[in-house]
Amino acid sequence: MNTFWDFLWLIFWSFAFVAYLFVLFGILADLFRDRQLNGWWKAVWIIFLVFVPWLTALVYLIARGRGMAERNAERRQTVAEDDDYGLQPVASASPASDIARAKELLDQGVISANEFDALKAKALGQRF
Repeated sequence: MNTFWDFLWLIFWSFAFVAYLFVLFGILADLFRDRQLNGWWKAVWIIFLVFVPWLTALVYLIARGRGMAERNAERRQTVAEDDDYGLQPVASASPASDIARAKELLDQGVISANEFDALKAKALGQRF
């Protein structure tokens, strides 16, 4: 790198290459997600993606972009639990609070004595 502009040019082309990889992998994922397109057409698209990548990606996005968006929306509706990752309650930091919570559930009649013993053993790190 001789100058600042060479470095800037390298950054630009690196960004363009990574952006193209995102588009390429998005197209490949969409191809394999599409149930209406048979295997031969999928193979033709992949062959063109290998030999004429920029033009094929552009044609694919123009010709099949709407269907691509619909399949992506459909996938989001069917796999909603992946989007909820991290929203489930997590274990507490202290075994005493876990045992106290289990005791409250036992006193309320929500869980049985055996379930209380299992939760207590789990909180204490014992095998039950």
